[in-house]
Amino acid sequence: MRHHPLGRTGLYVSELCLGTMTFGGGAGIWGQIGNLQQAESERLVGQALDAGINFIDTADVYAGGVSEQITGQALKNLKVERDSVVVATKVFGETGPGANQRGLSRVHILAGVHASLRRLQLDHIDLYQVHGFDPATPIEETVRALDQLVRDGAVRHVGVSNWAAWQIVKALGIAERLGLSRFESLQAYYTIAGRDLEREIAPMLHSEGLGLMVWSPLAGGLLSGKFQRDQPGAAGDRRTAFDFPPVQRERAFDCIDAMRPIAAARGVSVAQIALAWLLHQRAVTSVIVGAKRPEQLADNIASTRIELTADELRALDEVSRLPPEYPGWMFERQGEQRRRQIAERRQHGT
Repeated sequence: MRHHPLGRTGLYVSELCLGTMTFGGGAGIWGQIGNLQQAESERLVGQALDAGINFIDTADVYAGGVSEQITGQALKNLKVERDSVVVATKVFGETGPGANQRGLSRVHILAGVHASLRRLQLDHIDLYQVHGFDPATPIEETVRALDQLVRDGAVRHVGVSNWAAWQIVKALGIAERLGLSRFESLQAYYTIAGRDLEREIAPMLHSEGLGLMVWSPLAGGLLSGKFQRDQPGAAGDRRTAFDFPPVQRERAFDCIDAMRPIAAARGVSVAQIALAWLLHQRAVTSVIVGAKRPEQLADNIASTRIELTADELRALDEVSRLPPEYPGWMFERQGEQRRRQIAERRQHGT
């Protein structure tokens, strides 16, 4: 298990991160995603830690807060040393019926972090992430509130999830102008069958030095290898019960068709090839994997041992490549000569 620095920080996180959306269950979508209770969840946490995963991601809205409770109790029951694990959680979603029990206002952020700390049974959160964009709250108010949490010691680093590139850059500019703690990571959707992030977000991450945590790397289970192009999934499959995130199906099945022979030649699952492809992408810091069963988690962990060849990567890139889109195709055309100059300079070591 390799470990990478998170953004521009000195904090190192494992290339796989254990996601806890399957912990807790309950009504609505959470029961459809997973219904693992304390003993089952604790077994997965222990398995992940034993494999070298030091990164765990949860959120205050997962199973109405029960996921955080289970995660915190698991760390306590397993007697995990606090500084040996990086715990990440999130704030934004609705946590009650009140008008101020949602969003990214100072009020909701301050209330949310203390509620999360109680449920997790921790004195600080390593990475506190805003879970979505709040059109009702000025970005400056959100950035100031997050900085206060860092200064107070409740949070070590702050991150963002599900924002557009321009929104993130605006927040970074505000943080730099005011001398406040900045976003160090983005948690975003990215798969071989859904590469939209590469248009604007990935170049921004590289430019500004943010780490990338990937959520739903198997497109909600669609890339697990269990689904066929013209056949519905089984009744118990997550993608059948909860058809999310949106995927262009034909492209997804073209990707699956390309991954099957690579997986068969190596004697591994299609899911492992999909995860390995992500682990080969320059922008990726850590890939979040969730599981319902120990064997499913073991299969995901095994993806870290796969080294795809240059030919395999080219073949997968070809089948999954995004269609040209403006202004990207203009950048490609107009920047050709300058890219050639850069390549020549690097070739000569200047």
